[in-house]
Amino acid sequence: MTQRTLSIIKPDAVQRNLQGAILKMIQDSGMKIVAMKMLQLSKDEARGFYAVHQDKPFFDSLTDYMSSGPIVVSILEGENCIEKYRDIMGATNPQNAQEGTIRKAYALDIEKNSVHGSDAPDTAEAEMAYFFSRMEMVG
Repeated sequence: MTQRTLSIIKPDAVQRNLQGAILKMIQDSGMKIVAMKMLQLSKDEARGFYAVHQDKPFFDSLTDYMSSGPIVVSILEGENCIEKYRDIMGATNPQNAQEGTIRKAYALDIEKNSVHGSDAPDTAEAEMAYFFSRMEMVG
């Protein structure tokens, strides 16, 4: 089944100029990029995006981090894209990530783990809509 999912290259990876390497891993896996832009979230925008986590102890740290520098957001498309991208990202904690995954290769720690990806179709729809209008998506 062809799906779309959101990808975020997080501030730690953009600061280290890893966008190209990460996008290459994504494209080499067969997924297609149908929308992409670079932006910097305000603290309020980060809070809005991560509102689902607002009651968790890491919420303030996460939103501080996600608003600390530029990010690259993109929409990926492909067969079983959500699961495929989550496999390519690797475990949230890079110490548990498999070799060949983005987080094993580039993550600094559990918070500065270089990438974000949607975890389910409904989450993907909401997350894509947070950053992109339909006019910004190709295909």
